[in-house]
Amino acid sequence: MSSTTLDEPIVRPSTSPAQRLRAEMAAVRLSLSWLGVRKALTEQQKEQAAVAFDAERNCLSAGKKLLDTRHPAFKAITAIKGRVIGYWKGMTVPFPEPAIRLIRQDSVDTFGSQMITFQEELAEAVERLDEHYDELKALARRQLGSLYNATDYPPRLQGLFLIEWDYPSVEAPRYLQQLNPELYEQQCTRVAARFDEAVRLTEAAFIEEFANLIDHLKERLAGQDDGQPKVFRDSAVGNLAQFFERFRQLNIHSNDQLDELVEQAQHIVQGRNPQQLRDNNTLRQSVATQLTEVQNALDELLVDRPRRNILRRPQ
Repeated sequence: MSSTTLDEPIVRPSTSPAQRLRAEMAAVRLSLSWLGVRKALTEQQKEQAAVAFDAERNCLSAGKKLLDTRHPAFKAITAIKGRVIGYWKGMTVPFPEPAIRLIRQDSVDTFGSQMITFQEELAEAVERLDEHYDELKALARRQLGSLYNATDYPPRLQGLFLIEWDYPSVEAPRYLQQLNPELYEQQCTRVAARFDEAVRLTEAAFIEEFANLIDHLKERLAGQDDGQPKVFRDSAVGNLAQFFERFRQLNIHSNDQLDELVEQAQHIVQGRNPQQLRDNNTLRQSVATQLTEVQNALDELLVDRPRRNILRRPQ
C-alpha cells in the first residue's frame, strides 16, 4: 500500500472547519426513482388470509411481491443503484438535511460526468429488463395465483427507473436581507448551525469508518482459526487504502487526534501488500500489534464523541 501524503507536513488551517465546509463545498442532492416490486394486499385479501389463519384481520400486515428480483436482469439494475449511492457517499460528507451531502466544489464536474455514465448504464439495463418483462409477469401470474392482478404492472419499464441529482443552495437567500433583515439573520444563524452539525457528522462518520476498517484488518491479522492464521482478502488492506485517499480529499481537519491516527496507520501499512502479510508471520504480527495501538486510541475517540458533540451544539 502506498500513500502520497506521508512526507507532507500537516498544515492546520486558521479558519474553522465549518467555515472551510462553506467555502470549499457545494451541496449535492441525489434522487432515485425506482419501480416498486411489492404491494400491500387489499382489505378483502387480508380478510381471506385472516380466515385461513383464524386471525383478526386488523392484526395482519401482508403484501405480495410483484416481480422476481433475483432475475439477473433485475439484479443488474439493483447493482447500479448500489454503485450510484456508494459513489455519491464516497465523494461527499454528511449534511443534516435529507438526501443532501456536501461535495468539494472542484469535484462537481467529475461527479456529474460519472452520474451521466450511471444514467446511460441504467437505461441499457432497463432495456434488457424490459426484454424479460413478459417472462417475469408470467412467472408472477403462476406464483401469485389469485393474488395476481394485471393492473399492478405498467405496460413498459422505461421511465420508471431514474437517477437525478442537483446542487441546491443551503445558504440563506440574499433577497431576505432587503425584505426582512431580522428573518435573514435568523436564517444565517440556522445555516451556521447546520454547518456546525455537518462538521460533527463528518468527524463522527470518519471515526466510525476508520475504526471499523482498523478493527477488521487487525482481527484478520492477529486472529487464528484452528491454530492457523486467519485468511484475509486483499480488500481488507485495499479498503483501508481507499479510506486514506478519501480522507485526504475530504478531510476538514476538525480533529487533530484523528488526523494523527490516520497518519500513524498510513505509516504502519505503507508498502505492505496483502501477500507480504500472508507470507511473513513476523511482519503480520508486528502490523497487528501496531494497529491495536491505533484501535485503542480510536476507541477513546468513540467513547469521548458524545461529550464533544454536546459541547459543539449551537447555543
